[in-house]
Amino acid sequence: MVSRQQMASVEHFNELSPEVGELDELAMDRLLADNPDEAMSLLITLGDAVDVELRAKARRLAERIVIDIARRGRAVRGKVSRLRSLPLRDAGDLDIDAAVESLAESGGSLVDADQLRVIDWERPDTAVCLVIDRSGSMKGEALASASLASAAVALRAPLSHAIVAFAGDVEVVRSMSTSAHQSVDGVVDAVLSLKGHGTTCISKGLSAAITEHEHSRCGRHLTVLLSDCRDRSIDDAVQLALSLDELVIVAPADDADDAQSFADLAGAALITVDGPRDVARALDELLSRR
Repeated sequence: MVSRQQMASVEHFNELSPEVGELDELAMDRLLADNPDEAMSLLITLGDAVDVELRAKARRLAERIVIDIARRGRAVRGKVSRLRSLPLRDAGDLDIDAAVESLAESGGSLVDADQLRVIDWERPDTAVCLVIDRSGSMKGEALASASLASAAVALRAPLSHAIVAFAGDVEVVRSMSTSAHQSVDGVVDAVLSLKGHGTTCISKGLSAAITEHEHSRCGRHLTVLLSDCRDRSIDDAVQLALSLDELVIVAPADDADDAQSFADLAGAALITVDGPRDVARALDELLSRR
């Protein structure tokens, strides 16, 4: 938790929170217009304030801004999840409407089984597993980037995505096996609740990603690793990375040397980003590819 005394020296803090429990949204709007990445990073830092009321207001506003920015991206090209009608021989729930129509057409006599249909979900083209490095100092800009990436993935692949956070251990924030739709708000809130701790162990994050992809029948399996890849046991992660269908590493542009080395060893693509909004842009490009 961060006290007001600790935040007092941070630029724009007194402007955003002139009194205990206050958050000036108009001041935040001005800062967002001037420097969106700085504004989001500061707002997310306020979400860790000792001041309970300020913390709650900052968290709600951060969720709203993150989701709003993520919604502005391009839609994914290709299929989206939708219900479809299939022949009875395929697994699924009986299409009652089609069965009633067939019965009416038969004049009440027995209906040919070949005329009966079932309803099932048509699977989307791409399954996405976002793997977030939560080691070290997971706050401010790093947490803003992770939350924006999570919102972008949840919006663009709502029924076929997983979010995994790792350090020395692993936390599955959202599993690919979850059949029910989870609100984007819930996904972003869960990521904003992550706290940085421990050392980087990429192999644990990638191992969890492999397990998550086993739950999906999509044609494309994309794993996005959000990390600077500063891992002392990087060799353990290389073989796991090579077993993934498609791995893309997203790393800070000013700290990408280790990520580039790992990408070279693992045959992965590397995208460098300059800030949280750049992460959302990078994901838009990845998810728009076939």
